[in-house]
Amino acid sequence: MRCVVQRVNRASVSVDGKICGSISKGILVLLGVSDEDTEQDIKWLADKIIGLRIFEDENEKMNFSLSDIDGELLVVSQFTLFGNCKKGRRPDFTAAGKPDFAEKMYQKFIDYCKNYVKKVDAGIFGADMKVSLENDGPVTLIIDSKA
Repeated sequence: MRCVVQRVNRASVSVDGKICGSISKGILVLLGVSDEDTEQDIKWLADKIIGLRIFEDENEKMNFSLSDIDGELLVVSQFTLFGNCKKGRRPDFTAAGKPDFAEKMYQKFIDYCKNYVKKVDAGIFGADMKVSLENDGPVTLIIDSKA
């Protein structure tokens, strides 16, 4: 699994002009799944994201995690994170998970996070989504469960 993590003051995702997920202060996760991913990748990645100390304390040091601030989580599927741009000008997405498998893993990731985060919202897998956010910092990280 591969993701882009963004610390946000607020974020939302919409499909066909209708908001299907939104959060206030927390983390926006753009999540990509490969066919090699397992339930262990879900747990490792979710625990890593939830525990990341990327929120500032009273001294403006990144000492607090999503759990510490009682923050929210928005998860958006993003198969293009497995795009390979080494050859030519058009990305190759063959490393991305097959849709049926990727959708199951995406949903399992969301369900796992719901056990530890008070509010978890999500986009609609496979839909043409529009994501809006106010990045805080900005703080943006890339995490890969296989790296």
